[in-house]
Amino acid sequence: ASSRADASIAYDLYDRATAELTPLFSSRAAIDALPLAAMQDHVIEARDGLDLVSYLTLPAWIDGEVPETPLPLVLAVHGGPWARDEWGYNALHQWLANRGYAVLSVNFRGSTGFGKHFVAAGDREWGAKMHDDLLDAVSWAVDRGVADANKVAVLGGSYGGYAALAALTFTPTTFACAVDIVGPSNLLTLLETIPPYWAPMKTMFHTRVGNDETEEGRAFLTARSPLSHVDKIVRPLLIGQGANDPRVKQAESDQIVSAMKERGIPVTYALFPDEGHGFVRPENRLAFWGLTEQFLAEHLGGRAEPIGTSYDGSSMELVTHTAP
Repeated sequence: ASSRADASIAYDLYDRATAELTPLFSSRAAIDALPLAAMQDHVIEARDGLDLVSYLTLPAWIDGEVPETPLPLVLAVHGGPWARDEWGYNALHQWLANRGYAVLSVNFRGSTGFGKHFVAAGDREWGAKMHDDLLDAVSWAVDRGVADANKVAVLGGSYGGYAALAALTFTPTTFACAVDIVGPSNLLTLLETIPPYWAPMKTMFHTRVGNDETEEGRAFLTARSPLSHVDKIVRPLLIGQGANDPRVKQAESDQIVSAMKERGIPVTYALFPDEGHGFVRPENRLAFWGLTEQFLAEHLGGRAEPIGTSYDGSSMELVTHTAP
């Protein structure tokens, strides 16, 4: 199998006797003829010298590694956070690049695949050095001439959703807008509602995030929770949540939306009654990404298709909204 960023995985049959390859099939032939974008790999140096392996995708019509004019940028933050972004075909990158955005994914400290030291560098750094890594990557993109500093969005799910909320609360004016998908808003309530099948991981959470069983630990977790700083939000926010999420409960989104409404801070909140930790049904995925596309176009100025029938068949409930 051969993997590329601008095509689907292609499979070939290798004949050992003749050392010849015979093409078999493409995993997604329908996309191979489309004008897909290349993905660049970069190592960005964090402010303390840590190397951050990162991936940048520019619209396919951009000639070269840097556009002539800085583009609006979407910082796509992976979940976990004990996971990693990889080079290769990425549907999110391709879709956003097609809409005219530069798309940047960063393996911030705490990401896996770069050794134990790199993972441990993220211990108790939620909303701190892990967030600084994202800020450093954005600064790199701006300094390089890739991104317009006034048109940067942050988007992510799970931990990436937390990162989006942290971005708007800890650095209120750095980002033009944010998209939070099933992200925790309160680290205390996140740890208090860990599902039973995560119980063996509780010790790891105490080490890597914070200890909710001590007074000092609870104070620490409260300080690192976006909900504690909700009054600082001044930029547009879109939240997507599954009502049946066993990992990041609906209450995580409900409570920050409620706090924002109490303070008169606009927020767009899309709730899916039949989804869990992320969106699985095609109709729901199409609806949420259609909403996201409109949201980003309004605040970053990228391309957007009319909603049309994108919401048809979806269970999406717009609990509160300010977007089109």
